[in-house]
Amino acid sequence: MPTSIFLQIWGGIFYLLNKIFLSCKERNKTSIDKKKWRVRSWQVYILGLPGWLFFFIIDHNLIAFVVELSGLPIMLIGLATAKGKISKKEESFWIKFIAVSSVIIGISASLFYFGNINSAKQFLEVGLSIGFLIGTYLLIYDHPRGYLWFILMNLCCASLMWIDKHFWLMTQQIISIFFVWDAYRINKQK
Repeated sequence: MPTSIFLQIWGGIFYLLNKIFLSCKERNKTSIDKKKWRVRSWQVYILGLPGWLFFFIIDHNLIAFVVELSGLPIMLIGLATAKGKISKKEESFWIKFIAVSSVIIGISASLFYFGNINSAKQFLEVGLSIGFLIGTYLLIYDHPRGYLWFILMNLCCASLMWIDKHFWLMTQQIISIFFVWDAYRINKQK
């Protein structure tokens, strides 16, 4: 199996499971079940990250790579928060610092590599990055708008995968949108 296909399957499946588990979290009534699905969603999110990182490097999507890489501490904080290991107030400063820094570093890396932002791919990477960081940040706090930012992330990523002719990942991103929308819709009905 070619490396690119393996990475697409690895990253794609775990990130799709993240969206499915978020939907399961919203569909459960008890706080114990919600916590279980919330922890699982962070765990599979982290497991899928290396696949995406290697894939973005191979495809020269530097903004997405740097932002995804810097997202690891945010994901670990989200997992620790979901498990009840740290309070939401404790991680607030560091999440904001990491999120802002990663966008600046990602765009700077892309500017260094490409000379400037002049392609549709780079704009999509910026949209993907913003959706990823803001969505992840808001979902740590169980804020329903995080789902809307994930939809932006998934739309931009699906478009980027279409441009790069990675149709399996494009399809996975489109399917993810339905689960994210389902989680948002259920959350708003409560």
